[in-house]
Amino acid sequence: MRKAIVGTIMAVVLLGGCGQLDAQDLGLDPPAESSGEREATGKALGTNPLDNPDGTKPGLAPISSDKDREAARELIEKVATKGRGPKTGYDRDEFGYAWADNADDIPFARNGCDTRNDILQRDGKKLKYRDGSDCVVVEMTIYDPYTEQTVDWLKADASEIQIDHIMPLSYDWQMGASRWTDAKRKQISNDPLNLLAVDGSMNASKGDSGPASWLPPTRKIRCSYAVRFAQVALKYDLPVTEPDKTTMLDQCA
Repeated sequence: MRKAIVGTIMAVVLLGGCGQLDAQDLGLDPPAESSGEREATGKALGTNPLDNPDGTKPGLAPISSDKDREAARELIEKVATKGRGPKTGYDRDEFGYAWADNADDIPFARNGCDTRNDILQRDGKKLKYRDGSDCVVVEMTIYDPYTEQTVDWLKADASEIQIDHIMPLSYDWQMGASRWTDAKRKQISNDPLNLLAVDGSMNASKGDSGPASWLPPTRKIRCSYAVRFAQVALKYDLPVTEPDKTTMLDQCA
């Protein structure tokens, strides 16, 4: 009976020249929303940041539902604001040597694999490792949420994929990290919540910009990016500038 009704409706549409019907018009159940973008194979391209508060799940998926956008704005509203301080005294080494495995109290730490390779393993697929190693990634396929491009990456072209600090270290320094202990600075530098494997040119163009000055070119990922920025700020009790917070809220409007 259901098939007959749908068939009748479709016949009327074809004869009457009406526009395309969706599932609701036909009395069918709409497809369930997914928390991540998906390839044709059904594999998730990334994770909704609201479902990934510790940063251990791969990638970054768009936030699309009204319910999630409301939750995103509520989260961002919790972030404090203040003016950006001076960059005086900032040096990358103030946050420990790059990709240290010995930060305390963060996921993946002290697992025998440096932070960069931890993030490549988290975000990449079809991983291949250096001979004799279960850590050093030499080849993979990876989806970059900033550009919506899928990259077949080789370690020989290492800079093609870089690890973005969502909340840049220089920004952290200017917003209060200059007064932190070395151990806490090492944490935020290596915390997977603050790290994402992305196109190298995107990471370079961002520099130490906050959201008011730089956002991913792919518009549908911007709310998710703002949420991750807020998650890091809240975890480490860091403020953002007023323009940055306004911009973050606007992405999830």
